[in-house]
Amino acid sequence: MITWSNFVAQLFNGLALGALLALISSGLTIIYGSLGVLNLAHGAMFTLGGYAGLAAYQATGSFAVAVLAGAAALFGFGVALERLIIRHFYARPHEDQLLVTFGLAIVIVEVVRWAFSSESQSVAAPRLFSGITNMGFMLYPTYRLTVVVICAVALLALFLVLYKTRLGMIVRAGIEDATMVDSLGINVGRVFMVVFGVGAMAAGFAGIINAPIVSLTPDVGEAILVQAFVVVVIGGVGSFPGAVLGGLIAGEIISLTSMVNPAYAYIMLFAVMTLVLMMRPRGLLGVKGRD
Repeated sequence: MITWSNFVAQLFNGLALGALLALISSGLTIIYGSLGVLNLAHGAMFTLGGYAGLAAYQATGSFAVAVLAGAAALFGFGVALERLIIRHFYARPHEDQLLVTFGLAIVIVEVVRWAFSSESQSVAAPRLFSGITNMGFMLYPTYRLTVVVICAVALLALFLVLYKTRLGMIVRAGIEDATMVDSLGINVGRVFMVVFGVGAMAAGFAGIINAPIVSLTPDVGEAILVQAFVVVVIGGVGSFPGAVLGGLIAGEIISLTSMVNPAYAYIMLFAVMTLVLMMRPRGLLGVKGRD
């Protein structure tokens, strides 16, 4: 039986999940919108960020250090990956990009499995945000509320950096005419490297933030990747605001459907995606795609 308190609780669960999906999907859509790369390794980066944070947490016992380590490690990993591999696929067909990033995802997951085993592991939420919060009309886990705030702040920071700074201006100009930007003395390749690193960092940051809610396993990124792609399609491929909107919609769909019957959660998610594509082929906030 569905009660009012259960319904409201699921709304908050959907908000927390949606905020997390928005953060993950923002990294995915930033990479595609700026660089034109379809990154199937994004889910593996989410996993790697979680485990990098886990290693830092086990070494220091500090959740704050774990979050910083997960984000920093994936930024560095993203930069190295872009320099060594991804940069050679910018001008290649999307099929090649999909194949190489899919292969990278398999390698990353198997390395994580080798290093940490296949057993699930967890990271404890910080004491300050553990326990239950009395919201007057219901009791709700404090850390889930904290996740919403953390994701909102992270998304705002990403938006400001990529759309309100000189870096964002250079990225958009480089997309339109890289030769012209190069002639102005700006190293477009270096800027694209940073953008890929930022996208990977968003996934890694989300991975460690999610660890106190869902235990870490080497395969945890697989389902997240599917959800993130659905979010990007719903919101609009390459659209940062679309990723945020799509994430919130997807989170509520999964959460509210699970309240009725968890088996239909993903069916409803894909049904909504299909409906959006029928009505708006570019997504809710999508713009004209790349040629």
